[in-house]
This record gives sequence, C-alpha cells and structure tokens, in this order.
Amino acid sequence: MADLKRTQPLARDAMAYVLAGGRGSRLKELTDRRAKPAVYFGGKTRIIDFALSNALNSGIRRLGVATQYKAHSLIRHLQRGWNFLRPERNESFDILPASQRVSETQWYEGTADAVYQNIDIIEAYGPEYMVILAGDHIYKMDYEMMLRQHVDAGADVTVGCLEVPRMEATGFGVMHVDAKDNIIAFVEKPTDPPGIPGHPEFALASMGIYVFKTKFLMEQLRRDAAEPGSSRDFGKDIIPYIVTHGKAIAHRFTKSCVRSTAENEAYWRDVGTVDAYWEANIDLTDVTPELDLYDRDWPIWTYAELKPPAKFVHDEDGRRGSAVSSLVSGDCIVSGASLKKSLIFTGARINSYSTLEEVVMLPDVHVGRNAKLKRVVIDHGVRIPEGLVVGEDPAIDAKRFRVSEKGICLITQDMINKLSL
Repeated sequence: MADLKRTQPLARDAMAYVLAGGRGSRLKELTDRRAKPAVYFGGKTRIIDFALSNALNSGIRRLGVATQYKAHSLIRHLQRGWNFLRPERNESFDILPASQRVSETQWYEGTADAVYQNIDIIEAYGPEYMVILAGDHIYKMDYEMMLRQHVDAGADVTVGCLEVPRMEATGFGVMHVDAKDNIIAFVEKPTDPPGIPGHPEFALASMGIYVFKTKFLMEQLRRDAAEPGSSRDFGKDIIPYIVTHGKAIAHRFTKSCVRSTAENEAYWRDVGTVDAYWEANIDLTDVTPELDLYDRDWPIWTYAELKPPAKFVHDEDGRRGSAVSSLVSGDCIVSGASLKKSLIFTGARINSYSTLEEVVMLPDVHVGRNAKLKRVVIDHGVRIPEGLVVGEDPAIDAKRFRVSEKGICLITQDMINKLSL
C-alpha cells in the first residue's frame, strides 16, 4: 500500500489555498466595489478562476479561498460557480473571510496571517502538502509538477518563479539562486536584482506561489505569529526565514506552465493596472492570441450563467449589426452597431449607428445610438448615453473620465452621471 501511495499524484494529498484579499488599487474604479480577484476577465470569467482552475485541473480536490477586501462580489461568484466539490468524494471548498476567529479585533494582517488564522480548518482536513496561491494573476500551470520537484528535492519550501529581464524585476520579490536553483537569498523589490547563473541578463521573480509540507508550514506560521514585529507576510517574513534557516528551492514557471498547440510562449500576466487589464483582454481578439481560452484539455471553470445566444440584427448601409475580430458573450444584442477588435461580456445592448473599437465592456452595459467609443474599458452596468464620443479628443476625455498612462479611458456610471449635471 505504501508503494502505491507514492505513485499516485501528489496533488491528491494537497490543499490549494488561494489568497484573494487584495485591494487592487491600481485598477482604480474597477476595484471600488470588488476585490481584484473578482474583477471580470476574458468575456466570461473572473481573475480568480485561473488559480482555482489550475488547482482543479492539476488534480487538487481541496480548495480554500481567503477573502478580505470588498469581498461580497467575490464570495457570491465563488458560491455560484465553485459549489460542485463534494465532501463525500473527499473534496472540499471553503470560503474563508477575515472573520476575526483568532481575535475579535484582528483582521488578516498579512498573507501568512490569512493562513494562520485558519490553521484549525486546514488541519481538520489533514492534507500532506499546502499549495499557497495568489488569486490575482492570469496563467495556466500544472501544480503537480511543482509538488513533484518539492518532494524530489527534499525542500522546506518551493517558490514559483518567473524568468524576467533583470531590470524588470525591481517591482518583485527576487530569488538569488545557485546553479541548482537552491535559493541563496530572497530580496524584496531590489534596485539591482541578482541575475540567474548562466543567464545574468535575467532574474527569477516570485509568482506568489509556494509549496510546503503542511506540518512544516504550520510550525512556521506558529513561530512567526509569536515573533514580535513580524508583518505576518510570506514574502517579507516566512520565506526569508526559511531561506536562512532551511532549504528553499526555486521552481521555474516554464517547467509547469500549460500550453496548448496554439500557444508558443509561457503566458503569465498581472493585470493589475488599467493598461495591463485592457491589453490582456484586447489581446484575446487576435487571430492566434497568446492565451488560448479554447483549450479543452485545460478548461477555465467559472460560474456559467444560463443566457440566450448573442444576436446581431439589421442589415442596411450604416446600420449593420456586425463584429470583426471580437469576442461577444451570450445575451448580447448588437442592434445595427459595428464592433471591431472588442471584447464584450454578457448582457450588452449596443444600439444602432454606434461604433466600438478596442473596447472592453463588462457585463450588462447598454450603449445608446450614435455612440463612438475607442480604446475604453466600461465598468459593469454602465449606461452610455446617445451620441457619446470617447477616444478622439484626449483633452476632453481626461476631463470626464479616468485616462491611463497609455490613453485608455475607464468609464463608470458615476462618471456618466456627472456628465448630465
């Protein structure tokens, strides 16, 4: 029986714990009412669906999500879309808000504390391994490969890492490694990042993904909780301590990233700014996008709403319902309007004589007649008035809407309401 146990996937003995409490303040008004992991992405999904789908596709059947900041939208999505795991099959799905279980005055103080406060729940399930995940990145990854490296190396912690151009790593936690990818030092946001042995022009940046043996992690969390002055954070406290006192290994994303035949590069995106968010969504309209959402071998699970098909109506010059190089979700009616290189979420109503180009439109947006919109992100439920023109005059746009560094306009209903005052 022991031999059989060793040959089965390690993922079956693991729990994935997703840290989904992030504010995402660089997304500006998109995170006014929702946490960053709950932000819509790709036409149907939310950002958190990628980490959770990776865990599920990797064979992990115990999932936990720690929430904190403006969590209602996220919790509602998780309840609707991720409630299919069954305890009868040794599966579990726990939503773990900062519910002041340890202290009546204490919310989650840091990423490590978000796990520490739920130690009793984790230990009740008895997983042998813990996979700690950030809930706010877009990527496809097989965590089984990372678990296997962790066990084979006899590591105390294995840290998921991206290979990035060295001077682009200044905003990350960076791993200084030896030739065997043992982590020698962990440097938080260095001005002069250490290069990779053999590839000095690149650095290893932390993905916020960690693998531990559960027993060892619990020991470290209890030790850190008793440490005066600790910020209770994996990147600032737990990982640097293990690097100094234990064995820490870097796991390169290229070893476990999941690619379909249509994907050439290892895809990972932090869509944490309005520009990065717009670009990642618009990239999906390419003939062969860098991220393949049509890969049936690695599906991205989400809350699948029951909606009617998209509909395109009217066929006369100047008033033709059409979409070119665009993604249009269910329950959308394009009524005599023209779409080009745009991504439209569910429930849109786009009326006659309007033209949309390079538009990311979140669910339930209505666009009035004769609107002209270019290079915009439109928040959930916005009502675009007739004749509104955005994307032609940067000076006018900047007075009315949020304009990013690269000239992308973010439009919310509050901004629209102020136009009529």
